[in-house]
Amino acid sequence: MPSNTLDLIATTVFGVEAVVARELKQLGFQDQQVSDGRVVFAATQQDVCRTNLWLRSAERVLIRIAEFEARDFGALFDQTRAIPWAEWLPETAAFPVTGKSTRSQLHSVPHCQSIVKKAIVERLKDTYHRAHFAETGPLFRLEVAILKDRVTLSLDTTGQGLHKRGYRTGSGVAPLKESLAAALVQLSYWNRDRALVDPFCGTGTLPIEAALIGRNLAPGLQRSFVSETWPWMAESSWREARIEARDSARDKLDAPLIGLDCDSRVLNRARSHSHAAGVEEDIHFQQSDIKQFTSSRQYGCVISNPPYGERLGDRQTAEALYREMSDRFRPLDTWSLYILTSHPRFEDCYGRAADRRRKLYNGRIECCYYQFQGPRPPRAPAAAESPS
Repeated sequence: MPSNTLDLIATTVFGVEAVVARELKQLGFQDQQVSDGRVVFAATQQDVCRTNLWLRSAERVLIRIAEFEARDFGALFDQTRAIPWAEWLPETAAFPVTGKSTRSQLHSVPHCQSIVKKAIVERLKDTYHRAHFAETGPLFRLEVAILKDRVTLSLDTTGQGLHKRGYRTGSGVAPLKESLAAALVQLSYWNRDRALVDPFCGTGTLPIEAALIGRNLAPGLQRSFVSETWPWMAESSWREARIEARDSARDKLDAPLIGLDCDSRVLNRARSHSHAAGVEEDIHFQQSDIKQFTSSRQYGCVISNPPYGERLGDRQTAEALYREMSDRFRPLDTWSLYILTSHPRFEDCYGRAADRRRKLYNGRIECCYYQFQGPRPPRAPAAAESPS
């Protein structure tokens, strides 16, 4: 059984590292090292449960088992073999090895995977006194990641990616990953007291993630994780973490969340997804074209992932859509507007430069998150004290 003190790695897509670091700070993890695609933080075995349940914008939670320099296969084998693998892997463990290598002398990923696997087996032979391992037990997926000749060996505690919340059973033509949708909301000025509208909501991922954030509902509460099957992970830790998550939920939102789309079929899936996520009462889905969009509310947020032109029609159609969006949103001069698109001429078509831009990746598509921040709503006046 490994020590209760662990180094965990929350992996992220490019551009979302700061969002995940902020989520971890809100969970109480102040000691962090942030780099491209990951946030490393000190934690315990119990925190494996909490972070898997609570992280909204991360991709996975890994345990960093070892980190060392290796410029040849001999050094990779020897240093991997020196690790006490029996502390991590039971005798029946299934332990596939995946890998990646960037700007390193050990650039052949298949060879690196094979050598790490062989080194682990040789070390386990010494402990378990066996010549062969059937690997019929719980799954321990190992990763060898090499960056500039520095090797990180890690163990995946998550299984299916953290974006797999469990509520989405069907997706539209161009689905937005749940983890990226949560990041878009957290990069905005939206909070549970402001209205939110997604005029191109598709199957509802953006408003659903906003509702989960506003209600403080743990995104992983309805799914399972591969580390739940590990013999050295106490069942009580998972049980206590889930009880804590359920007890942290907040009441229904007062401000409306609205999802609009012109396709009635995807809206039916959106309603089904919001029901599965437990937030159907927080979101109003309505069939509507962007040309019909209007609002009488003084303050609110638009957060959306409209068609890019390369996915759901030609570029000219997307450009005409952006011009229509500009016309519809122009009266909302006190609103905050956030648009994700890969179209390089979005601002030209929209007719306005964004206050801020952030490069993000929607799957393999490089996008820009255009942020038109607008004024902050005034603070509500403090309630008058009653006379004594």
